[in-house]
Amino acid sequence: MDLQDQLKQLFPDHEPSEVPEETPETTVWMQDEPLLCKYEKRKGKPITIIEGYTGADSDFKQLAKEIKQLLSVGGSFKNEQIIIQGDYRDKIMTFLQEKGFKTKRVGG
Repeated sequence: MDLQDQLKQLFPDHEPSEVPEETPETTVWMQDEPLLCKYEKRKGKPITIIEGYTGADSDFKQLAKEIKQLLSVGGSFKNEQIIIQGDYRDKIMTFLQEKGFKTKRVGG
């Protein structure tokens, strides 16, 4: 007996309704100046800093989450900067350019 049959026994009068398909969100990034991709060392460990975004903080936080998931690394969003653990400037810049951002490499 599968889950559908069990649910029909528990709720015989219920008629399942169709679930509408979810449409993927399309994000439009409004950016005049290029995002700066910096490389620094803090406490002897390399980090990549992305700054220069002029839009809403919630959009920038979402972008930080996507970058961290893409690279499978840790990071944070502080003081209008995305801080990623490790030197991933090339991968991050490619990802941002695919999203429609202009990027500029700073340092090294």
